[in-house]
Amino acid sequence: MKKKNLTEGRKMFWSVMTIFIVFIAIFILFDDYGRHNFQPLDEPIEWHLMLVAVLMLFGLGWLLHYYAQRMDWRIRQQQDEQVAETRRQMTQNISHELKTPVASILGFTETLMTNPNISEEQQRQFIARTNFQAQRLSALLTDLSTLNRMDYASDQLRRERVDISALVADIGTEVAFRLHERQMNLRDCLPSDIIVMGNPELLYSIFRNLFENAINYAGNGTTIEISATKFPSQSSNGVTDGQSWHFSFRDNGVGVPEAHLDHIFDRFYRIDKGRSRSMGGTGLGLAIVKNAVLLHGGTISASQSSGGGLHISFSLPIPS
Repeated sequence: MKKKNLTEGRKMFWSVMTIFIVFIAIFILFDDYGRHNFQPLDEPIEWHLMLVAVLMLFGLGWLLHYYAQRMDWRIRQQQDEQVAETRRQMTQNISHELKTPVASILGFTETLMTNPNISEEQQRQFIARTNFQAQRLSALLTDLSTLNRMDYASDQLRRERVDISALVADIGTEVAFRLHERQMNLRDCLPSDIIVMGNPELLYSIFRNLFENAINYAGNGTTIEISATKFPSQSSNGVTDGQSWHFSFRDNGVGVPEAHLDHIFDRFYRIDKGRSRSMGGTGLGLAIVKNAVLLHGGTISASQSSGGGLHISFSLPIPS
């Protein structure tokens, strides 16, 4: 049976009621505070006082219950307003991001259809630009689908043991040509025995998006380094509850200004909007990374590397 979490109002209600129940229990068991030995109530006046105390307790309980319900209602109202505002902003962002590639595709195709005498060279250019915008649109829809699955169907995602060392090696092979084009180096310092329990597709998205982000924005001639160390993991109350792999993904490129570090995991957040769109970025890559890490029970943070560039540190729990 699933444990039901108490709302803030219920927590307040039961906390205060517990204090008063303890107080009344002391009042009932001892007829004054000067007594140190147990002595049952044996005078009518004491029973009357107990009755008054019990009635006061019930009255206080009703009043607390009323205000607890009001508190919960206000909290739910605020949460609903925040969710509605987030959805509104998300809808606006999606609409804005979709308009650009769709408008470009329509513009290029209409030009090709209405200008039969256009040169072959211009046709090839327009077709190439149309293809680029179509790929960007496809990537945006894929990223939105990934985020939607994490937001609304996380409990349906299959989990299995995943070899992260092999996964990163495969991604390194996939992006080798792009690294060569940009004269970038990859230092894979991962141990050969990294196993985590999670969803293979989302774990792939974590590392692939990190590579894509570094390749697109670190700059030519830079170095990407990924390493990992095994540490005891801690829950929110500071209690050690197992072990985790702590990953370090860094580059020595242009980095991210300090003012932007707290926002780089936000959806559709871009430091340089024009450059990001020209590179085909959707603005959702690092948001997917963060959500996927949190979904697997890990933590994530971003900072500036000591030697320049961006440093992203995150953890993934080790299966028990």
